[in-house]
Amino acid sequence: MYKGEARRIEDYLTSSGATALVVVKDNILIHQSYYQGTRELDKRISWSVAKRFLSALFGLAIEEGHIKDLNSPVTDYVPSLKGTGYEGVTIKNVLQMSSGVYFNEDYGDFNSDINRFGRIMALGGSFDDFAATLTSEREQGTFMHYVSIDTHVIGMVLRAATGHSISDYFDKKLWSKLGAEQDAMYITDPTGQPMVLGGLNLITRDYARMGMLYRDKGIINGEQVVPVQWIEDSITPDASHLMPGKRDNATTDFGYGYQWSLPSDMDQDFLAMGVYGQYIYINRKYNVVIAQNSANRDFMSNGYESKSIAVAALRAIAQYQ
Repeated sequence: MYKGEARRIEDYLTSSGATALVVVKDNILIHQSYYQGTRELDKRISWSVAKRFLSALFGLAIEEGHIKDLNSPVTDYVPSLKGTGYEGVTIKNVLQMSSGVYFNEDYGDFNSDINRFGRIMALGGSFDDFAATLTSEREQGTFMHYVSIDTHVIGMVLRAATGHSISDYFDKKLWSKLGAEQDAMYITDPTGQPMVLGGLNLITRDYARMGMLYRDKGIINGEQVVPVQWIEDSITPDASHLMPGKRDNATTDFGYGYQWSLPSDMDQDFLAMGVYGQYIYINRKYNVVIAQNSANRDFMSNGYESKSIAVAALRAIAQYQ
């Protein structure tokens, strides 16, 4: 049901441009299907779903003592951002998309910030240098505005704090423990820095494995891979502008934690979302994880509506397993 209207899951998958759907109940793969000529071992780009992988790494860096205080400004670790919109902005506010930095994330606008960022990959340049061009728009910690470059800045902090590259830390601390079937691949800028805000490429079953890790509070085969407190903090909004539901101090009806999205009427469920219809949906009530990849050309024009329909569909799938 969506807004009182019965809808078919098959119609949702068609209208959302689905390329893959994987459903896991408990630890059993109960459904997988692939569409539009794709196959099960095809790697699919994460887009913003990648942000949640970086969040997991950040929690590990905190547990290991590399980062002492989320209320420290990012410039304590990345002094190259002094004099930019990120000067004085706390790590926590950047994690929660509340940096106050101005950013136009309209994929349909050729001159938007997100498209200027994308042209760095095609034409050359540095993601780090791009982050240093952004300016402040409003007071930090008061308004949730989705700024994808906030995630890149978190990656800059992680690199500086740990002394490791993102790829090395990712492989050692997370990917080698996830039980993944296939290698992961990051898109990088010309300097070799990965696009942590959206450039991760995996097969769909491996996206589901990440969902299982968070569903199971960070435990894989009895090992605490990601700290349970970090996971719970990541899906718990702690300020009014982060609470799910319609509000004046956010540009979305979704709530937000440490890079994780929180749907309205939360009932032990949360999700990762990416542009054009990428999802990892986690429902602890039914012990279900769903990974969906899509090529939805109408994703941006439908705005919040397409995401809201997706949540309703994924909830329905979880409930009836």
